[in-house]
Amino acid sequence: MSPYSARIAFVTALICAALLTTAFYMEYVSGLVPCALCLAQRVMFALIGIACLFYMLPFYASRLIFASIGLIGSGLGIWLASRQLWLQSLPEDEVPACGPDIYFMIERFPLADSLQTMLLGSGSCAEVQWTFLSLSIPGWTLLFYVLTALVSIYLMIFRGPRPFRLFKG
Repeated sequence: MSPYSARIAFVTALICAALLTTAFYMEYVSGLVPCALCLAQRVMFALIGIACLFYMLPFYASRLIFASIGLIGSGLGIWLASRQLWLQSLPEDEVPACGPDIYFMIERFPLADSLQTMLLGSGSCAEVQWTFLSLSIPGWTLLFYVLTALVSIYLMIFRGPRPFRLFKG
């Protein structure tokens, strides 16, 4: 039992908020246009951050649920980032064709088609727009998703002290 579980969850939520702030900065200030997989990864970071905030509620039983939601979000994020890294590693002739912008698709196409593009990506997801220390954006997000998955597992195991019960039953 760890008394630091709530603090770790709070720090994880702050990290998710910082990552989302960085993503919005890159989009609106630096001018990078996010692809469909990038938007899906943002949703996963928001889900993980919200789950970590709800983890801090003083209900012992709900902590397992919110840590599990964080782990599911991390797993989906690992899959999305891995998919984008795979698309970026493809040779030019094997990259899927670029479709319309995801914002255009959401406005004009059925929701099922937009979600399929958002989860599987398109040719625009194969473009490397930014690197730091020779890792692209999905490489960095993959590292953070693995970190949040490990934190979620820790939070599932060490949920803090059990509440005192005068009578069991």
